[in-house]
Amino acid sequence: QVQLVESGGGLVQAGGSLRLSCAASGRIFSSAAMDWFRQVPGKAREFVAGITWSEGRTRYADSAKDRFTVSRENAKNTLYLQMNSLKPEDTAVYYCALRRVGVLVYQYWGQGTQVTVSS
Repeated sequence: QVQLVESGGGLVQAGGSLRLSCAASGRIFSSAAMDWFRQVPGKAREFVAGITWSEGRTRYADSAKDRFTVSRENAKNTLYLQMNSLKPEDTAVYYCALRRVGVLVYQYWGQGTQVTVSS
């Protein structure tokens, strides 16, 4: 079993930065990938960024490219999302999720952390 706990959300002004963390308890298998999603009320959850756990290969949604950076610290079992140049439309609950590389079914989800960007 793996538990994922996000932290680092909060209120920030437009143009500001936040760094989200996702701490994983339990063993993360080497073929894992961890992704960040976000969701606003009434809309579907959307992919933001992801990284493979062993190789560190990254991918981003167009909305996150050039502003967000996903990284991981394997020794701490922690995933990060550095968000810069934040915009009001980035306001959402951000979730981390764990899956196996090559499989688009997520085995574990965190509880989410709220990010609010004021204009």
